[in-house]
Amino acid sequence: MAAEIPMSLGPSPARRDALTRRIRLLVAATITYNVIEAIAAVTAGTLASSTALIGFGLDSVIEVSSAAAVAWQFSARDHHAREAREKTTLRIIAVSFFALAAYVAADAVRALTGTAEAERSLPGIVIAALSLAVMPFLSAAQRRAGRELGSASAVADSQQTLLCTYLSAVLLAGLVLNATVGWSWADPIAALVIAAIAVKEGRDAWQGEGCCAAPAAAIPAQRRETDACGGCRPGCDCCS
Repeated sequence: MAAEIPMSLGPSPARRDALTRRIRLLVAATITYNVIEAIAAVTAGTLASSTALIGFGLDSVIEVSSAAAVAWQFSARDHHAREAREKTTLRIIAVSFFALAAYVAADAVRALTGTAEAERSLPGIVIAALSLAVMPFLSAAQRRAGRELGSASAVADSQQTLLCTYLSAVLLAGLVLNATVGWSWADPIAALVIAAIAVKEGRDAWQGEGCCAAPAAAIPAQRRETDACGGCRPGCDCCS
């Protein structure tokens, strides 16, 4: 008879508390950064009459709502209370994704029809470049902590932060191309792709299919030792 594969008990209580504190700190950092970014982007976009910059600022507001939902979940001291809040948190994150996709798509269509174009803005280029440098680190750190803790909402929020990175790249490319060669159509085309990604991430969050969301306790110890992702589902792309 084949030997039974031992089951991992998941993170110890001390480790779970440490991961919870780390997620709280990362969420607080994400909220703080995005509040500053939202104010700066909306202000710069208004001064430059740039719908792309204003849209980017509103994306930061949505990112704050997503991070705040995770902060609410992890504000509970009891582990079981946090788990009970998981589904509601995922739904809030999903709605944030859908709202972001709707706005970005509408803004892109307006730009493509010629009724709104991103204007030259040096402050906007600086804001987008800074976000492109900061957001990947926040996303990766929260994704690792959420994956080890087995929190689908923390991982979903890290995906929201990662999407903000993509939007930063899109905005930066659009503003630079517009400022240098006058290609105002580059930004809305890429933005439509980002909107499609946001819809997919929103759908997954709504259905509770956050990547790597399986609790660590449900993953056989032997598999966890050989799986670099620590228990991700096959095909999971957030472990890279």
